[in-house]
Amino acid sequence: MTKIHPNRSSVNSSFCGYSSERETFTVWMKSLVFHGNGCTVFNSRGEVVFRVDNYQKKCSSKVFLMDSTGQTLFSIYRKKLRFLGWWDGFKGEEEKKPWFRVRRNHSIFGRDISCRVILKCDQNSTTTYYKIIGLEGKPSLKIIDLSGHLLAQAIQKQSSEGIPLGEDVLTLMVEPNADQALIVALLTIYSLINNTL
Repeated sequence: MTKIHPNRSSVNSSFCGYSSERETFTVWMKSLVFHGNGCTVFNSRGEVVFRVDNYQKKCSSKVFLMDSTGQTLFSIYRKKLRFLGWWDGFKGEEEKKPWFRVRRNHSIFGRDISCRVILKCDQNSTTTYYKIIGLEGKPSLKIIDLSGHLLAQAIQKQSSEGIPLGEDVLTLMVEPNADQALIVALLTIYSLINNTL
């Protein structure tokens, strides 16, 4: 059986998470860890490229996005109250300064889930804003920038015959030059807000 914990000698430090072409991933809302909660992300060749584990109960306030070797890419923490709080994402296992923050926009009417993403790469760069758009209880979502440019979209995966595979299996399409690890981190937070992870 393949090890699912980090093997320090095999960690790929050259992983960049960007591609000049559109990438299509399969997201399975199941953890590789027995009795764990999380999800597993496969590339188009069927290889595990990302995995999310919280090692605790469903809808945990702390989760970790890892690469295929178990190296933590983002540590994600829920802050304050469940409905009025926000999510902070830290690079790796660092907890000094959030690399991004996600706050849900609350609507009195409708079942839509809309979240504002504030991204700061470092102190010297400008702040970037994204938006996550979805429907409560549905796994589908879109991630756009402030100009409305699509960065990623997740939909329920279908077989080659067009048969839906279930709401726990998604197709995630990431547009060229988007940070794939960040997109998966945002999908993770959306799933936590939506009570599907």
